[in-house]
Amino acid sequence: MGLEDRRDQEPDVYQPAEDSQLLADTATERLTGDELVLEVGTGSGYVAGRIADETAARVIASDLNPHAVRQARAENVETVRADLVAPFRDGVFDAVAFNPPYLPTDPENEWDDWMEHALSGGEDGRAVIDPFLETVGRVLAPDGVVYLLVSSLTGVDAVVERAGEEGFSAVAVADESFPFETLTVLELHR
Repeated sequence: MGLEDRRDQEPDVYQPAEDSQLLADTATERLTGDELVLEVGTGSGYVAGRIADETAARVIASDLNPHAVRQARAENVETVRADLVAPFRDGVFDAVAFNPPYLPTDPENEWDDWMEHALSGGEDGRAVIDPFLETVGRVLAPDGVVYLLVSSLTGVDAVVERAGEEGFSAVAVADESFPFETLTVLELHR
């Protein structure tokens, strides 16, 4: 399903864009297809849907936003309302994909709605990335992998360093440049 083919779009849900497509392309190319995959922060369900459609993986998606959960379910994505990886069992996922809110946002300019939650990464762009890195290792299978999308606006090197502090090695496996940022998909292994 293409970016332009989304139906039943919720106005309070992050709809797929170039970052979503880059993460979906990377995950579908790198997964073998027999994995159990968790997509955190699914938004519209685009990435989870692509992984499920293009591989033999079973995909479970999560999002804190109830509107996103509703839209993803309307797209036939198995979805759970959850904050990051909180409700999931230890060591079960072969892969986790995450396109987090990564835009650095001045606290003075933040607004309080679901789109803010989908876009704002706090002052340094890592307000959601750091807690994710602290907890994602718990749900990964022993040889599990994480596909984490980050922006040059957030500081890829800072995210790689933070991942290292949590016991991950990180390598950039895909990137795409735009006029104001470069998006990078990091592959993280324990």
